[in-house]
Amino acid sequence: MTTHDLPSHPRIARDAIDDPAEQLDAMTMHVEGDNQWTTGNAAADSARTKGWLVGHFIPAGNPRHAADVEIKWGTHRQGERRSEWARGGTQTTVSLLVSGRFRVDFPGGHTVLARVGDYVMWGPGIDHSWEAIDDSVIVTIRWPSSQSCT
Repeated sequence: MTTHDLPSHPRIARDAIDDPAEQLDAMTMHVEGDNQWTTGNAAADSARTKGWLVGHFIPAGNPRHAADVEIKWGTHRQGERRSEWARGGTQTTVSLLVSGRFRVDFPGGHTVLARVGDYVMWGPGIDHSWEAIDDSVIVTIRWPSSQSCT
């Protein structure tokens, strides 16, 4: 069983994002007149940021930088878990199951996401932990993006 280890920053290692150009490896920006959109691959684009694809911790100037929301593409091997409680911060969180089976623990209870599309949502101040029952892919969305959330 592996343990999800937390870097000094609650989401990512600082040296993982020093060069904004490196964050553009799998991402393509499209510009047509006044219209601009970006395409990429969540797994590739978030590989250097511990799965976090969008948020305040992505360098300014990168289209994935956002102050209002954080999005994570989480790939977890069977048995991987967060052994310590993630302390509830000021954010609302929703985690959606893309594949696998994934357990989320809360003080006084837990839920298992077992069907594609199952989700769990919790508000500010709620501690949580988790374990991948099977190899799993989870999309987590938090708002607002918060530098103080652990």
